[in-house]
Amino acid sequence: MIDLRSDTVTKPSKAMLEVMIKAEVGDDVFGEDPTINLLEEKIAELFGKEKALFVPSGTMGNQICLRTHTNLGDEVILDYNAHIFQYEAGSPASLSGIQLHTIVGEKGLLTVSQIRQVVRTDNEHFPKTKLVCLENTHNRGGGTFYALSQLEEIGNFCKQNNLKLHLDGARLFNAAVASQTKIEELAKPFDSVSVCLSKGLGCPIGSVIVGTRDFIKMARRVRKSFGGGMRQAGFLAAAGIFALENNVKRLEEDHVNAKFLAEKINGTGGIRVAEVPTNIVILEISGTKFKSDEEALESLKKAGILLVGFGEGKLRAVTHLDVSREQIKTASETICKIFKK
Repeated sequence: MIDLRSDTVTKPSKAMLEVMIKAEVGDDVFGEDPTINLLEEKIAELFGKEKALFVPSGTMGNQICLRTHTNLGDEVILDYNAHIFQYEAGSPASLSGIQLHTIVGEKGLLTVSQIRQVVRTDNEHFPKTKLVCLENTHNRGGGTFYALSQLEEIGNFCKQNNLKLHLDGARLFNAAVASQTKIEELAKPFDSVSVCLSKGLGCPIGSVIVGTRDFIKMARRVRKSFGGGMRQAGFLAAAGIFALENNVKRLEEDHVNAKFLAEKINGTGGIRVAEVPTNIVILEISGTKFKSDEEALESLKKAGILLVGFGEGKLRAVTHLDVSREQIKTASETICKIFKK
């Protein structure tokens, strides 16, 4: 079975597992896990921020940041298709009592002009606009990423208007590799950033958030209140350190494989594939023979290919380190065969 549902389906390599087994651990709630401390130091330095905090998941990382930046009744501006709005179970409302103001970006990417139009004036009838959230790369946008100049422009606007700026950087390493830009430069405009270790970097569990020393001190308290305080989690942090050292540069292979897949299947049997900036391939299948997404997914599954539905008339494929070029060739040939029949 060739699993292209997500880059979260990767399993630790033998080399990563060996590092995890040998990790030195302690109680992280007491701040005594040396491997977690080392991972946090490495991430903070890489991102050019004062401190970092290891958390169980990307969703928890984002929600900790939202909670730390806001107060009850505040409003957060973000893209309508953002992960925080679409895929985090209504947590901004249930965990932090905040309101989301969504706007539709171009393939998920927002502009200063769009943000400016929805910032609330100081009026007792309105919620307070407190925070802007961006996503880079953008999942539902098809792996799109911001140019550094766009991030800097938005960052400057937020500072001028006393707004905090958070980045859901679950796949920020993909953006850095694709744009050939240093992580530190991409993170600089933001007050906080969350980055996922269990997607393209291939770790089994974990994300990290970064920010100022004071921000992370508050965030650590929120992490505890959300049930995210872990004990001897250095075994997981060791995987993160291994990934930073071994799995970042190779992300380019995933991008090349995604483009290869897109080129091979585009136009086959009515499939339409948009531009592929990184490792996410969106198949528009409304013009194919299949009457439903479910029917197409089932036919692909029977042929040994796993994809996911991605909105009506769309399927998603994501390349990752557990899928080789040969498997991508097989997948493209199989998809073409299924849709041609």
